[in-house]
Amino acid sequence: MKKKILICDDDPDILLVCKLILQKNDFDVETSTTCEAIFPAMKDIAPDLILMDVWIPEMGGEAATLKLKAGASTKHIPVILFSAHKELESLAKKINADGYIQKPFEMAELIRIIKQSIVTAENNRMNYSSEFNRLLRRLRENLLHKHEWSLR
Repeated sequence: MKKKILICDDDPDILLVCKLILQKNDFDVETSTTCEAIFPAMKDIAPDLILMDVWIPEMGGEAATLKLKAGASTKHIPVILFSAHKELESLAKKINADGYIQKPFEMAELIRIIKQSIVTAENNRMNYSSEFNRLLRRLRENLLHKHEWSLR
């Protein structure tokens, strides 16, 4: 199944170029020129990764990333900042983005970062799932053990 990328940038030319390149590399792509528009549509879009420009009018990429990372249903989605911001690396760390790429960038580098971030996110979800199942088994064993003692 194709991975879905949501690109949020106020520059329609960047959106078009990135969308075409990502589609050529076998990704489904959704775009938005505003950050506010992505939140009501997040369940329908269900992106595997979000590319977020920092300098977008109104809410902006920084505030949107903070909101995504604070949301229970969106905090697991990797957010990659892409911007010409001079201190993009420190901003990405500050707002808990999963990565960054400085504009202008090479498309091959963008593809590499996207693929790497998706794999990392999938591995994290699998690790979380394994840990959750391990905790459930321990809880079940503890409950069975307690129940055996109460029957004696």
